[in-house]
Order: sequence, then C-alpha cells, then structure tokens
Amino acid sequence: MENIGLLIEFKDGQVKNANFGMAAAARKESRQLVALVVDASASDAKAALEAHGVARIVNINTGNHGWNPAIQTAAVVAAMEKFGITSLIGLTSPAGRDLLPRIAARLDAPLIMDCTEIDLDGHRVKTSQYSGKTIATIVLTGSHFIYGIRANVVAPLNDPAVAEVIDFSFERDRGAGYQMIETRSDGSGAQYLAESDIIISGGRGLKSGKNFKLLFDCARHMNASVGASRVAVDNGWVPYAMQVGQTGVKVNPKVYMAVGISGSIQHFAGMKTAKMIIAINTDDNAAIMANCDYYAVGDLFEILPALKKALAALKG
Repeated sequence: MENIGLLIEFKDGQVKNANFGMAAAARKESRQLVALVVDASASDAKAALEAHGVARIVNINTGNHGWNPAIQTAAVVAAMEKFGITSLIGLTSPAGRDLLPRIAARLDAPLIMDCTEIDLDGHRVKTSQYSGKTIATIVLTGSHFIYGIRANVVAPLNDPAVAEVIDFSFERDRGAGYQMIETRSDGSGAQYLAESDIIISGGRGLKSGKNFKLLFDCARHMNASVGASRVAVDNGWVPYAMQVGQTGVKVNPKVYMAVGISGSIQHFAGMKTAKMIIAINTDDNAAIMANCDYYAVGDLFEILPALKKALAALKG
C-alpha cells in the first residue's frame, strides 16, 4: 500500500479545515494517508483527522524551537524516509510556501504549488496560469513528488478511519541554524484569506481606508474575512495581505462578495473559482456584474449599513 504524506497545519491549536480537502484529494483504497504533525499535539488532532480518512499520524517532535523551517524541513524529510513516503501534499499557505520548497530542494524533487487538481497515480496536476485564462496540466517525474494544493478547491469527504499515532523525535546535529526573534501581527485578527469560506472585499468605491470599517462590521456578523482590490492596496487604504487577485491572494471561498469593485481581469483571476459571487456596485455595466451570481445596483454606503442591520437581526 502506498503511503501518501499530508503536511498538517494548525491554527490556534486546531487542525485547519483546509487540511481535510487535502486528505480528500489523496484518498484512495490503495493508499494510506499519513499525517505529518510537526511540533503540535497529534492526540488533539486525532479525531478530526480520523474522520477524514487518515490512517496514521506521525507526531514529529523537534524539541519545540518555535517556527524554524530549517529544522522542520529536515524533520519532515527524515520522517518521509522513515515511513516510506514519496509523495507529500501540503497547503499553498504562508507556512506551506516556506516549507514545501525547502523539502523539495532537500529531496531534489519536483514541486508544484497552487494545484487545483492532483492525480497521484500519474503524478499529474492542474494549475491556473495567465491570470486564470488557461489551465496547465503538468506531469511530474522523479522519485519523490511535492505538491502544494490551493485551499478549499477539493471538498472534504466524510470517510472515517482508525488512526495509529506514532511518535517520531528528531534532533538536528547542526543545531537550530537560526532563531525566530519576534512575530508581529497586523492587528486585524483576520484569518488567512485563502482559507476563508466567506470573503467580503472592497475596492475603489469605498473611497477611503476608514470606510473599510463598513466591511469589517458586516464581516463580524458573517464570520467572514475582509479582502481588497489592488486599487485599495495601492492607495494605502489596507495592507497588501488583504489583496485578492493575480498579484495578491488567490481565493476559493464558498461566498465572495465584491463591494465597489469593478472586476478587472487581474482581480477576477484571484477569485473566479468562488462557489458564489455577489457584487454591489453603482455601475450595472461594471465587468464584475457579468461574472457574478447575484448583484445589487446601488450605493454601498446605503446597502452595507442595511446589510449589517439585517445580519444582526438574524443573529438575534
């Protein structure tokens, strides 16, 4: 039976939901899913991972150096060798972008990030290119294969298994290499956009950064994250981390609401795979209107307060 490695990510001590789609992408009767949990609690993750088909959980302990990709890369590679893992799937996330290329370099393995489909039998992946205008099918060759999958592109499967938890300790002979000195937050408290189920984004129509408060107010009632167009970022209204689009974050939420955004090709490339797109704009000829499921033509400064009031009423 082939062992497929899943590099598991956590947020606030809980397994990220995006991991479950990753498991679904790899699931097959002839495969055993092996979750690699690095410096986190495998026992706390066991029930959630079992529910999505994971049969083995490797609890990798590096000595708790904090975020140290050099040590964690070496530990993951050692675990892959120990447990016979030649294919590893991780998330195309900030952590994934830090670790997966290092792992691929260590193994001299091909790496494809931001995959939208993965065929592990033929080592084929699909990924969008040229602002989403084309879909490339890429065939990988080699002895090891590293994949970074886009969050939320594969729906999770309810496919229970009974997982074995195995402790794996790793100590790097050369020491830590470097040390994380400080971690800073942008203060927004927002989750990473690519992993959000609901996103409400603002653009030029908001007119200033302070008006993004209207979006944050609605987002709190929707359990949503707040994004932005490139214009809003270039104008200095919001930080770059909030930018959705070709040169920002590519997202795949269940619901994407575009407020005061015209819908350029570059912006659309970053959110066109959303399951539902809703637009609010004063211009019924804006490009976003032709590419959405529902839209409202009107003044966002009237619509958003009314939406906030309605959402608050629904929540009681």
